[in-house]
Amino acid sequence: MLSVLFCVAQRDLLLAFRRRSDVFSMLSFFIIVVSLFPLGVGPEPAMLQNMAPGILWVAALLASTLALNLLFAYDFADGTLEQMLLTPEPLTVIVIGKVLAHWIISGLPLVLLAPLLAVQYGLPADAVLVLFYSLLIGTPILSLIGAIGAALTLGTRGGGVLVSLLVLPLYIPVLIFGAGAVGAQASGMGAGAHLLLLGGVLAAALALTPWTTAAALRISLE
Repeated sequence: MLSVLFCVAQRDLLLAFRRRSDVFSMLSFFIIVVSLFPLGVGPEPAMLQNMAPGILWVAALLASTLALNLLFAYDFADGTLEQMLLTPEPLTVIVIGKVLAHWIISGLPLVLLAPLLAVQYGLPADAVLVLFYSLLIGTPILSLIGAIGAALTLGTRGGGVLVSLLVLPLYIPVLIFGAGAVGAQASGMGAGAHLLLLGGVLAAALALTPWTTAAALRISLE
């Protein structure tokens, strides 16, 4: 099953490399949103430091939402997804492989870019490190939860809007714990509790969302 998982992930990464414009548009959105806020609110260092955790996390959340259509839409359009459902391999393994590729495409670049963009907000080095860890734990949750919404809205008109309406309420705990970890570290209270809660949400998402996504795919393709 591991070979199937890695084959699916490798295939999706290769296809994403051929459609680089989708990935670049998501990253451009993240960079533009994060960079425009300091120009809009002014150069006050204390204000920028207080706002930085929420701005960076909201921008990462919205940017990852833009990439949710990359999960199943192209495979649904050319019939590949139906063939995947007919294979003897568990559909949950295929879903995990596709989510892994989606996180590498959309989540990992955000994790690597966010600490660089956080410099313009004047965050201390320890808070920037916590931002990196919180995004490293939190962005896989966004991909796992987003897979459910992408599967439920597969083939529907205006699916991009519908998937946003479905998953954004579920993203709220991730946003609270992720931004709270950075804010707590910047204020000197420590981010351990927030990161542990974020890790618990990740463990729950890994245990539940692949099966939920697989069931949603079967419903959408019936």
